[in-house]
Amino acid sequence: MTRHIAWFLAGLVMASSVTAQSTNIELGGLEADPDAPVEISAENLAVDQENGNAVFTGNVVIGQGNLRIAAARVEVEYGADGGDIETLRATGGVTFTTDETAAEAQEADYNLARDSIIMTGDVLVTQGQSAISAARMTVDLTTGNAVMEGNVRTILQQGDQ
Repeated sequence: MTRHIAWFLAGLVMASSVTAQSTNIELGGLEADPDAPVEISAENLAVDQENGNAVFTGNVVIGQGNLRIAAARVEVEYGADGGDIETLRATGGVTFTTDETAAEAQEADYNLARDSIIMTGDVLVTQGQSAISAARMTVDLTTGNAVMEGNVRTILQQGDQ
């Protein structure tokens, strides 16, 4: 479920110059172990028996390897066969963290069918002492490219700081 998210977060490479209201960011790759166990903790879980979707609420934390996703609410939508996850929607303040990178936003939609993540609402991505923020970030996990739009701002630390 989170193999692509870990790849996205851990490989973030900041752009060297940001002068417009949107910018493209190239993301590097990370070999994540898709067989690592996924652990989910939350205060509540509701399962819709009709469609099989699950909603985790209250201090939701999802972990796989060194990746952690935290949010107030996470809705998991399964495919028509009821087995594979199609989408994961996190709301109420979302934080993705790995050993080296953190990304936060008000909401995040991870579409496994399209291999994309869209983060919206005060998006902030940090790696070391460098940071980039925007209103929205769209990540194509197939190509590793990301586009940040709306009031893009960045702080780039170069060299050993």
